[in-house]
Amino acid sequence: MARKKEIGRNKILNIANKIVVKEGIESLTARNIAKAGHFSTQPLYLEFSSMDELRKEVLSRIATNLRDKVLQKKYTGKPLIDMDLSYIDFAKEHENLFRAMFVDGKFGSKIISDTLISLGIEKFKEQYADTEYSEEKIQNIVVANWITTVGIASLIVNEIATFTQTQIENVLVAQINDAILNDWLSKTQTVPLFNLENKKTKAKKSKKK
Repeated sequence: MARKKEIGRNKILNIANKIVVKEGIESLTARNIAKAGHFSTQPLYLEFSSMDELRKEVLSRIATNLRDKVLQKKYTGKPLIDMDLSYIDFAKEHENLFRAMFVDGKFGSKIISDTLISLGIEKFKEQYADTEYSEEKIQNIVVANWITTVGIASLIVNEIATFTQTQIENVLVAQINDAILNDWLSKTQTVPLFNLENKKTKAKKSKKK
């Protein structure tokens, strides 16, 4: 009978996820994972081909948790606004992870951004079920909404400003209404939000030249 592995993929991912949530992405090293789990680094490289693979798995877990749990809180009965308020609460509760994702620019990942945008589109359609907008317009509205939400969260986390929930709601509603009426992002060629992955790719290409 084959001996059961004591340190498997799932255990490693659980430890890695806790490290990222508590300390941020820069703390996610093979040595730190091994230290937290009280084992050598050998099991990591038996289960994962590289640290990049492990990081992507952790990102997928975080994205799933955001989509299915963290951003599903109820505050106002308006799905898109509730998602925004959930995200702001997440930023306050998990400051290191929030900073890594959107402030320090060290956690840019298409996995996270795709999750947030797709969830925002889903919530918009739920909140504005009686409207008929093109998919492009809805995506532009949602991206504009995320720009505002991340901005508010950054102001709060960095202790630059404080807001009541009513003030935040009013700003978000006003922004969404403005985006619906004016659709400013459709007048630009590219939307820079969540574009860190592309920046890194371009930087690598320029270094090779």
